Parts: sequence; structure tokens; C-alpha cells
Amino acid sequence: MDSSLINYMTEQLRHVPMDMKRYMYNILPWNQRMVGLIGPRGIGKTTLFLQWIREHYSDNNDILYVSADHAYFLENSILDTGNQFALEGGKILFIDEIHKYPQWSQQLKNLYDGHPSLRIFFTGSSILDISKGNADLSRRALMFSMQGLSFREYLNLFHGKDLPALSITDIVQGKSNKLEIESPMQYFGRYLKSGYYPLPQDEYFERRLQQVINQTVEIDIPQYAHLNASLGRKLRQLMAIIARSVPFKPSMTSISNALSISRNVIGDYLMMLDNAGMIALLSKSATGGRGLGKMEKIYLDNTNIAFALSDSSPDTGNIRETFFYNQMRLNNDVKASPVADFKINNLTFEVGGKNKGRKQVAGIDNAFVVKDDIDQAFGNILPLWAFGMNY
Repeated sequence: MDSSLINYMTEQLRHVPMDMKRYMYNILPWNQRMVGLIGPRGIGKTTLFLQWIREHYSDNNDILYVSADHAYFLENSILDTGNQFALEGGKILFIDEIHKYPQWSQQLKNLYDGHPSLRIFFTGSSILDISKGNADLSRRALMFSMQGLSFREYLNLFHGKDLPALSITDIVQGKSNKLEIESPMQYFGRYLKSGYYPLPQDEYFERRLQQVINQTVEIDIPQYAHLNASLGRKLRQLMAIIARSVPFKPSMTSISNALSISRNVIGDYLMMLDNAGMIALLSKSATGGRGLGKMEKIYLDNTNIAFALSDSSPDTGNIRETFFYNQMRLNNDVKASPVADFKINNLTFEVGGKNKGRKQVAGIDNAFVVKDDIDQAFGNILPLWAFGMNY
């Protein structure tokens, strides 16, 4: 293989941290022929791949890691590189940032079909849709989606707290009380502001996060949608509206007036932002699917984005609900409740501050009050932070 690619991989492996692995590390089927990992920028997809390679890499050169945005691929193709690697005895090819390479889907298909013994792993933007490529990868690649740090992972990565994950059943049974952590609230506020992304926790965190948001909204989405840069500005304005709002109920007319755009394109804008991991659409409990007509509320995807986009402190109620939805949606089918805030299967949840009363859920079976600013569960009163232990 070209020495520049080998040197690049070696340098990346030298600097990858090995002290903590994300939840997806033990979920991905590493023995399969083609696996794609998609997710928003900045959540650790590259690190996860490099950690696996570093654990399994040997001197027999059977593993190759490349990034599709490397200068090498300005004059060389992914297909030719993969062919050469396989001919030299390569077994496992990792391709990072695949969405940045033209004709990526066709070239992956050709590699898959041409080298039955070659395993291919790739990462891509969360807006990547393999069904829309010019080759049929949907029956070849197993696709997985990854999201940012849970509160549990944040405590592990930045504070050395090795805590077990809790299921929704564990949480409502109050098992968070048995976790070996004193005063979880001392960490919770910092997590809400800067803990969702595994970025350095220093004075430049907000600048790094702003870059993630800007690149996603102003570059990734317009390029994917084949639209000009003005789309990025409109999307940024839409996110700012959501950031300033109490839990935002979609009104196409009000959004249209605020952004001076046609109501007909708002649905497309919302779906683009949702797919890119910038916002999260909450469906009504009585309906299935993801149609915009079934949306009850719109949140920013995570609390870090809410703080980054807010000129002042974001609405506290919005932050609480954003956290709950963000942390629980990975392993649970979360819907809007007609009588409270959220419904998961037959469980109803009302989210509020420590003085939140039980009136909202009085007389409702399997209903719980989720309170911020408390450490312990008591009966049907549950601490908000505990829902960050779900993965």
C-alpha cells in the first residue's frame, strides 16, 4: 500500500485514547462483511473504529484505515485502493467519512462484490441514506446509528465513574439509588452544557461545538440536498427559534413568517435537521411513523446545542425535556403523552423541577413525576439525571 496511507493510519492509532469505549463498541457486528456507522459530527465514530483497530492490529498488514477526505483520494479512488489492498492480502478495510467521496455507494458495492473475503467498515454523516445511493447497498451493508455521550458515559470518560447501564424498568424501580455515586447533581449541570460530545472539556469547548453545528448546517446539509449556502442560514435561524422556545410545538405558519420562507419547504427543512442530528421530532403517542403531521413537539437534538445557540440561558423546562427525550430515545419508543410530557410503552412521565407536584399524573396508572435537582428516587418520584443511565 501507499506509504502515505500507512503513515496516516499509524499516526492516528498512536494518538487514539483507549481508556473508555462508547456503548456502540460492543454492539457493532465486527465479523460481518460490510458495516456502516452513521451519526452526527463530533460524537466519536472515528475514535471507536481506531480503538478496535488498535486492539486487533498486527504487523501482518491485514487491516487498513483510511479517511475519504485524505488528500490521497484527490488523485486516487477508493475502489482502486481497496482492490490493491485486497490483492496484497488485506482482510479488513475501514473507510472514515465516506460521504465526502463522490460515487461512494457504487465503489463500496464494487469492493463488496469483487472481494468476498474483504470486510468493509465505514463511517458517514447521519444524513447519509444508503437507499439513495446509485448502487444498492441496502441489502449488502448493515447500518447502525450512533449518538452522543449519555450522562453515564460522561461520568465514566471525564470523572472515572464506572457505572452500569440501567434499563427503563430499573430506573422506574428506583435502582439509581443503589449506584455508587455521591451527589450526581454536582456533575449534571456541566453535562447539560458540555457533556454530550466527547470533545475536550476546556475553555474552547463551545467554539468546537459551534464549528460542529456550522459545518453540519452550512456545509453538510446543503451539499447533501444539492442546494446553495442560503439554506444553511435558514436552518440556523430555525434552530435558534427552537432554542429560544418553551418546548416547541410546530406551527408551519409561524415558522414560515419568522423565516420568510414558503410553508411548503418547512417540512423538508425539519427532516434535514432531524436526520443530521441537530433537532429531534417527538411524535404523538396515538400515532406511529415519523410524518410531520404527527409531530407534537420539536426539540434541539441535545442540551449542549441548546446552550450553544441560546443568547442567554435556555428555557429550563425545554432543557429538562430535551435531556429526557435525548437519553431515552436510543433504547425506547418515546412518544408525547396526551396527559403529561412523555409516554414509553404503558409508562407516563411528567418532567419538572424539584417542586413539581403530582397533580398532573394523579389517577393515572404507571405514572411518574421526573424531578430535576434531586438525587434520589422515592416512590413514583424519579430524579431526572437517572434517565441518563440508560446506555
